[in-house]
Amino acid sequence: MSSRLGDILVKDSLISADQLKQALDYQKKNGGRLGTCLVKMGLVSDEDITAVLSRQYGVPSINLRFYEVDPSVIKLVPQETAVRYQIVPLSRVGSTLTIAMTDPTNVFAMDDIKFMTGFNVEPVVASETAITEAIGKFYGSVEAGEELDKVMKDLAGEETEMELAAEEAEMDLAALERAADEAPIIKLVNLVLTDAVKRGASDIHIEPYEKEYLVRFRIDGILQNVMAPPLKLKDAITSRVKIMAKLDISEKRLPQDGRIMIKYVRDGKKKELDFRVSTVPTLFGEKVVMRLLDKENLRLDMTKLGFEQESLSKFEHAILKPYGMVLVTGPTGSGKTNTLYSSVARLNTPETNIMTAEDPVEFQLAGINQVQMKEQIGLNFASALRAFLRQDPNIILVGEIRDFETAEIAVKAALTGHLVLSTLHTNDAPSTVSRLMNMGIEPFLVATSVNLICAQRLVRRICVACKEPLPVPEQTLTDAGYRPDEVKTTQVFHGRGCTTCNNTGYKGRVGLYEVMEINDDLRELILVGASSLELKKKALEMGMITLRRSGLVKMASGQTTMEEVLRETVF
Repeated sequence: MSSRLGDILVKDSLISADQLKQALDYQKKNGGRLGTCLVKMGLVSDEDITAVLSRQYGVPSINLRFYEVDPSVIKLVPQETAVRYQIVPLSRVGSTLTIAMTDPTNVFAMDDIKFMTGFNVEPVVASETAITEAIGKFYGSVEAGEELDKVMKDLAGEETEMELAAEEAEMDLAALERAADEAPIIKLVNLVLTDAVKRGASDIHIEPYEKEYLVRFRIDGILQNVMAPPLKLKDAITSRVKIMAKLDISEKRLPQDGRIMIKYVRDGKKKELDFRVSTVPTLFGEKVVMRLLDKENLRLDMTKLGFEQESLSKFEHAILKPYGMVLVTGPTGSGKTNTLYSSVARLNTPETNIMTAEDPVEFQLAGINQVQMKEQIGLNFASALRAFLRQDPNIILVGEIRDFETAEIAVKAALTGHLVLSTLHTNDAPSTVSRLMNMGIEPFLVATSVNLICAQRLVRRICVACKEPLPVPEQTLTDAGYRPDEVKTTQVFHGRGCTTCNNTGYKGRVGLYEVMEINDDLRELILVGASSLELKKKALEMGMITLRRSGLVKMASGQTTMEEVLRETVF
């Protein structure tokens, strides 16, 4: 095949006979396909190779760089299969699956994929470089997939660069324990943990299904498939994680929570990582989710969280008051804990006694008394709060107000000279007042105890390495919420996609904030039982920046995209 490709290239005067000889020598020395070697040597372009391959095999060619694939089609072919055969599934119409291949004559690959998916396979041709880039784009980095193969083959291997920070406890179930302690399993779990750190993931999902076993990372708030280990390793991997987290490997019927503390060597520096582990029994086995708590990612400087200056001034004014409540609201994973930790870090001085009730304690902060909730022994938010009030506190942080009892004690603490910081799950700042009343708190208590409510969301930040202007119709900007005078001057940006951001166009996240300061006008409305809509209307009159407005400001400053703002906020 190589010589035929070379002959065609020479015949078409794309390369000379001497250049072909150089490329064949390069191929012998470095391996790989002739076409890839020619591209690496700069003798021909990727497009030239694809066009020649198309003619050579009599199969249509495709430029994968401009092709977007439906994630449901990608899921039809596992990553290791795509890497092994150098293929990318492109589309499915009826019972036919179209795949891009470097070698459309590879009938073994097509038969394997036909057997695996149950669809007829229609090949199109693409260059090896384009296929490799596409696998990286649609499946995530192929490094993990290649490393998985290496781990599975290399039973002995070298010393791992990770070690548990504390001694492992002795466990029952000798067979499971032996399986979990085998070198490939230990290396595989370590690989997953280190790969998550390298990619900047916030969560690791290890999920068993009927016919597959998936590892997914949540990167910048979006879940991505990373690898699909063999299904037969399911119990061994789960047991290994449970041993590391000091969980009961014999208990598979009930959810369990634990923690893994790891010493990690990277770039010659020793770092400590903290993983919060949660297991849940599902239909096909235990699902494991690990949240990565990396102290280096914790930002305790309030000016760097993403607050607009006006909103930040209101927030700081509220937390510097000697008493009252400051509530932070938003869905899970919206950065509420980071905002609260930033607040207590700002208030942490030798003269203040700060006590926190958390479930779980995510980060350990010096000079702050942090208490971990344990529901099984009766230590919940309400009982912890009662105990705190006998501990002479200045500032109390409650992880979450979930019920009437916790809300009632928090309100009483706020009214008796303590600053109370806490979180709630509501969609925006004004609806938090209604939520407290629904819990059973009287309107006059809400009006007198709450100083400020902050709603927040996290949106993905545009990758600075591939950021570029994006032309958007004026009507689209108007529909998004920009005023007519702003439409003319607003420039929207997006990320083109590059190796830095793994072709997503996004790198990192930034917060959107809606800060509603409870002043006398709003207190009067709360006392007469005003609705969330009335409270919002009044707050807007007084200059409150909504979540959507905060998003529009960050869009105009080139920090995020229109898609992200529209996904996370309502007009």
